[in-house]
Amino acid sequence: MVISSEDELEKLRHIGKICANTIQVMAKAMEPGMTTRELDLIGRQHLDAHGAQSAPEFCYEFPGATCISVNKEVAHGVPGDRVIAPGDLVNIDVSALKDGYFGDTGASFGVAPVAQKTSRLLRDGKRAMSAGINQVKSGARYASIGDAVGSFAKKNGYTLIRNLASHGVGQSLHEYPEEIATWPNRHDKRLMEEGQVFTIEPFLSFGATFAEDDDDGGSWTLYSCPNALTVQFEHTVVSSRNGPIILTFPD
Repeated sequence: MVISSEDELEKLRHIGKICANTIQVMAKAMEPGMTTRELDLIGRQHLDAHGAQSAPEFCYEFPGATCISVNKEVAHGVPGDRVIAPGDLVNIDVSALKDGYFGDTGASFGVAPVAQKTSRLLRDGKRAMSAGINQVKSGARYASIGDAVGSFAKKNGYTLIRNLASHGVGQSLHEYPEEIATWPNRHDKRLMEEGQVFTIEPFLSFGATFAEDDDDGGSWTLYSCPNALTVQFEHTVVSSRNGPIILTFPD
């Protein structure tokens, strides 16, 4: 989506904030012993209370209001009977719609006690996302996002999941520009348009380079390959001549 009015921008900010606040509410409530289904219910209640609807349910009939991925799970984790345990690495991805506009954001969290190595990965996952966001400006190359994230990952000894890309969002959950790489991609010659809305969501890992489904292909959940701890941090942004406008800040 390309924003054409202040009203559109404000509606996108509104749903973006709802999504971001939902993650914060869920993260604050998360504790060892609760199931991912119980955590998802907290997210659903917050979305409902603010008049928003789960985008994965609405668009894809996903079996949950939010995606909750634990440890070797990389993305699209289905809420269920899994019990959250001390030391787990948990990713929460929230996308929702309200008044015809979509927001999309995600973040990873460690459940205490958090290993030092995991804490470093969590810190650097945020830094990798910021490296990508800093490239956003009207007229810039989309490929500059992956170049910056890739440079950060290489310098700090990480790998990147290379089959889960950023994407356009706004009037649908996934729209143009599709497949915005958060790893180096010299083939992408596209330029960011003034007012273009899209996500930036690198998956930073201690060794994984691919996300794959289970052996029978019957699950939504994607797993790290090779098996390695992986974090994802995601914001929805707008490209402007003055740089990035981030839409998914919490209160």
